[in-house]
Amino acid sequence: MPNDKFALITGANKGIGLEVSRQLGKAGFTILLGARNATLGKEAAAQLRGEGIDVHPVELDLGRPDTIQALAGEIGSRHGHLDILVNNAGISDPGDGPPSRAAIPAVRRIFETNFIGALEVAQAMLPLLRKAPAARIVNVSSGLGSIALNADPAWDFAAVKLIGYNASKSALNMLTVQLAYELRDTAIKVNSADPGYTKTDLNGNRGYQTLEQGAAETVRLALLPADGPTGKFFETAGPRPW
Repeated sequence: MPNDKFALITGANKGIGLEVSRQLGKAGFTILLGARNATLGKEAAAQLRGEGIDVHPVELDLGRPDTIQALAGEIGSRHGHLDILVNNAGISDPGDGPPSRAAIPAVRRIFETNFIGALEVAQAMLPLLRKAPAARIVNVSSGLGSIALNADPAWDFAAVKLIGYNASKSALNMLTVQLAYELRDTAIKVNSADPGYTKTDLNGNRGYQTLEQGAAETVRLALLPADGPTGKFFETAGPRPW
C-alpha cells in the first residue's frame, strides 16, 4: 500500500542525498528521488526499491528551471502535496579558490546550483508544502558556510577558503533564516544542516564520516516534531554558528 507522505530530495542519486532518501524511506515516506541524470536516478531508485522503499525517480536539474516547474506540476497533480523538501543538490568547481584568484565563471556556476537552484526549488514547491499538515524544509549547508567559523583562525578548516562554495552555503543559510521568518505563523519548519566532513564525491572521498553519519542531522531536521526549532543551523553535535 503506497504511503501518503512525500519527501523530495534533490541531488539524490548518490552520496548524502541517496542516504537521506534511504533513511526517510525507512521512516515511512514515499521518496521522490531528484536527479538531473535520468539513468542515474533510475539506478538509484532501483537500489532503494530493492530495500523495500517506496521510491520514484524524478528529473530535476537545478540548472534547468523548466524541470523544476514541471516537477512541481507533476507532484501537484499526482500527490496533491509535499511533506518534506531536502535541498541537498550541490556542486564544487576546480576553478574555485580564494577571493583573489577564484575564476568568476566557477563562482557563478556554483551559486547557480547551490543557492539560486535551491531558491527556485523552494519557491516552486512551497505551494505544495503549504498543503501538508506540517511540512519540513531542510537546506543541506556546510560548516564552510559559517561566517563565524571562517573568521576563526583556530578552526580545523580555517585554511579552506573557497569564495564560491563557502559563500554559496552562507547564502543558503540566509535562505533558511528568511524563509523561516516568512513561514513563522505556519506549521512549516525550515532549518540548515551541516552534514560534517563526509566521504563523498564532492571532496574526493576524503571525508572521515560515513554517509550514514553525514545524513543523520538532515534526517533529524526533516522529522522534527511540532515543538522543534525553525530558522536554525545544526550539526549532529548541536547548533552551528552563522
